[in-house]
Amino acid sequence: MCGRYRLSWRKQVIEEYFETVSDEPDWTPRYNIAPTQPVPVIRQHPKEPVRQLSLLRWGLIPSWAKDMSGAAMMINARAETASTKPAFRDALDSRRCLIPADGFYEWSRHEAACVIVRRAPLDRTCHPIGSTLRGMATR
Repeated sequence: MCGRYRLSWRKQVIEEYFETVSDEPDWTPRYNIAPTQPVPVIRQHPKEPVRQLSLLRWGLIPSWAKDMSGAAMMINARAETASTKPAFRDALDSRRCLIPADGFYEWSRHEAACVIVRRAPLDRTCHPIGSTLRGMATR
């Protein structure tokens, strides 16, 4: 996963695309979303077959944490070990959500320097972070 991503779609488009309901206000497109910022997420209602769109703070606060200061560091988990690591295990079992995104940034080594490369689906669609993004293009 990455440390920054973008969401250029408006709330109404996200609601229609993912068939969600929401009382959240509309947002403006954001091209450099960072950990600890409020981000739109999609969650399944626990007792009804309804998807809800909410704004939540990006980051994981482990159950043993005394405050939110470490939330910015808890944004990545390896797929191979997330179900066994104490920080991610309970959240993976019972508190999943989708984070809509239409591009993300990653570090790439170019000759002697590191540069940031934006990656986005070739078809310009919106995908939830964590899903398999096929047909990625470097922009």
